Amino acid sequence: MLDALRYEWTRLTTLRSTYWLIGLGVLAALAIPVIAGFAVGDEEMIPEALAIMLNGGAAFGIPFLAVFMAIVGIFATGHEYRHGTIQPTLTALPQRSRLVLAKLLVVSGVTVVVTFVSLALNALAVLVFWGELPGLFEDPLRAALLGYVAYTLVYTLVGLGLGLLFRGVPSALVVIFLAPLVIENLIFGLSFLPALDWLVPVVKFLPFSSGARLMAFDLSEMSGMGMPDFDYFGRWGSGGVFAVFAAAIIAGAWILFKKRDA
Repeated sequence: MLDALRYEWTRLTTLRSTYWLIGLGVLAALAIPVIAGFAVGDEEMIPEALAIMLNGGAAFGIPFLAVFMAIVGIFATGHEYRHGTIQPTLTALPQRSRLVLAKLLVVSGVTVVVTFVSLALNALAVLVFWGELPGLFEDPLRAALLGYVAYTLVYTLVGLGLGLLFRGVPSALVVIFLAPLVIENLIFGLSFLPALDWLVPVVKFLPFSSGARLMAFDLSEMSGMGMPDFDYFGRWGSGGVFAVFAAAIIAGAWILFKKRDA
């Protein structure tokens, strides 16, 4: 197992794409508090606004850092198929389960460390412009930031699983962005139609939308005339839906990886 871990660490740290993707993700997340600091740095900082400053763009959809880390996850397996290095890899490390486990452990560790570093840099930027971090160690902000770390990790693992499942990069990239941005938004929108109200109970099981609730500062549901009652799970329950989805993809990819020729 140590040989597999060393191999995966060496593979990850010797690819220039790893540093480019991590660097772009961290900079994109950091750009939010920096731009906001120049634009509205004279206004009072409140916990709700601090959540937006720290969580890497979650208020705009998928957090920027999560996007780039998901691509790192896809490249963890997709690159080996794309460049034809999977066969020599399996020759050196024929225990396929150990190889997959090593990829999961190394990519997960790097993702968690990078996410905390990104949070620290964003917090430093907020301190420079506002001089305070109100409510940082109190709920719901604390829970939302921990949820952000969990979301980024699970999103990255979904990317890794898709890369292994499709044995390549393009298909995995299409799915990991098409599913949350198009398919789930379409189901959500259609659920507002009276003729399709049977979709309402489905919404809380949409994995990416459920995962996004991990990062939410305010978990109260939308309300108003004509608004369906989606009866969402709580923060960690919704995160569990996302985690189960990731686990299912990884499990399926893992099983196929052991059965396929390469």
